[in-house]
Amino acid sequence: MIYWDVSPDIFSIGPVTIRWYGLLFAASFIVGYQLMMVIFNKEGRSEKDLNDLVWYMVIGTVAGARLGHCLFYSPEYYLSHPLEILMVWKGGLASHGAAIAIPLSLYLYIRSRKGFTFLWIMDRVVITVALSGFFIRMGNLFNSEIFGKPTDVPWAFVFSIVDGQPRHPTQIYEALAYLMIFILLLVMYLRSQGKIREGKLFGIFLILVFGFRFFVEFIKENQSQFEEGLILNMGQLLSIPLVLMGIYILTVKEKKTIKLQ
Repeated sequence: MIYWDVSPDIFSIGPVTIRWYGLLFAASFIVGYQLMMVIFNKEGRSEKDLNDLVWYMVIGTVAGARLGHCLFYSPEYYLSHPLEILMVWKGGLASHGAAIAIPLSLYLYIRSRKGFTFLWIMDRVVITVALSGFFIRMGNLFNSEIFGKPTDVPWAFVFSIVDGQPRHPTQIYEALAYLMIFILLLVMYLRSQGKIREGKLFGIFLILVFGFRFFVEFIKENQSQFEEGLILNMGQLLSIPLVLMGIYILTVKEKKTIKLQ
């Protein structure tokens, strides 16, 4: 078993504390920006379009993830204390909220730009989003949060600030899954020379990421009290429509595209 007692803080300077989660969250945007720069340059897109895209992504990710956490997992509390929704520094972000808000923000992004389609931009953005999932789940590991149920597997983690029980390190399971999905999507994109059918990478992303999320939830502790009485927890209920959307994009939409051609 692995005893995990790593501090979530890296260092402090006066009242300012630098934390591993914040550093990894920022790294996801920095690395994602560099990757999208390569993609945009490869396909002849302008740097201005990329810089604008980053702002839409940042706002969509942070606002969506925060609202998702507040409304999906603790609606009664946050609706009674609405100002605390703005207190992102207190923690509480939900990936499903980001999964809803990012496509909405990108839809707004392409409305003012010629030569962009929604599926074109989503196919490229999900490559970086999968990598961001790796960074964020590693940040959750440093925070000793979103952990798994008690287990006796040899690689179990004992989170010292939780309860001392050996548990599934589900943060690592998810981080590795998202890293592999990132590699798969990137390889598919590079092999296609940027000419992959629109929606294919987006559909694969939805199926793999949220399909894995659905199954890993069976060995994760619930994040809110109300989930204890549910057959499927909130993470699973929110994953199902996203997986179905991915299947729709890869099947029904493909048939329509072939018919039109």
